[in-house]
Amino acid sequence: MQQTKRVKNPGKQRKRLFNAPAHIRHKLMGAPLSAELAASRGTKTLSVRKGDTVRIQRGNNKGFEGKVSRVDLKAYRIYIEGLTREKVDGTNVFLAVHPSKVQIRNLNLEDKWRKDILGRKKAIETPKAKTKVKTTKKAEKPKTEVTEEKAEQEAQVTAEMPAEVPEEADEETAVPEKEEQPKATKKAATKTRAKSNASEEAEEEGGQ
Repeated sequence: MQQTKRVKNPGKQRKRLFNAPAHIRHKLMGAPLSAELAASRGTKTLSVRKGDTVRIQRGNNKGFEGKVSRVDLKAYRIYIEGLTREKVDGTNVFLAVHPSKVQIRNLNLEDKWRKDILGRKKAIETPKAKTKVKTTKKAEKPKTEVTEEKAEQEAQVTAEMPAEVPEEADEETAVPEKEEQPKATKKAATKTRAKSNASEEAEEEGGQ
C-alpha cells in the first residue's frame, strides 16, 4: 500500500480534501458509535450510511434523533429525516450536518459488505488485548531472577569478607616489628662504642 506524506500547508490540505477519491471520502464520513453498539460490534467508529439512525451531539439541533435520508460524499454532509428549516418563500429544505457531529445509534445492515467490514474490524481489535497480557507476564519473570542472583552474590561476599580481615591485620602488625628491630641494634651498637671509648681513655690515664 502506498503511503502518503503528511502535509502542513493549509492550501494543500484543502486541495487533497476536495480532490480525494471515493474510498478516502467514505473514510472521512466516519462517526462514533454509541457505547452499546461499540461493545456489541467491537469497534468505535464506522462510516455513516443511508438508513442509519443517528443523534446530533453538537450544535443548535443537539439531541435530535432520526434516520439518515441522504449522504452527500461530494460535500461531506448527511441529511436526517425531519431535520428541516423553512425558507422565506415558505418551502422546507433539509439541513446538512457533518458526520463528525452525530453519533450512530442503530446500524443499517442490509448490505452484506458492511457486515463483512464489521467482522474484519472486530477480528483486528481482539488480538491486541491478548498480546498486552502476554507481554506483562514475560516482563515479570526476569525481575525475580535478577533479585535472586543479587542475593546470592551478596551472601558470597559477606561470607568471604571475615576470612580476609585477620590476615590483613596480622600483616600490618608484623611490619612494624621488623622495622623496630634495626632501631634496637643501632642503639646497642652506639652503647658498646661509648663503653669501648671510655675503657680506652681509662687505660691511657692509668698508663700515664
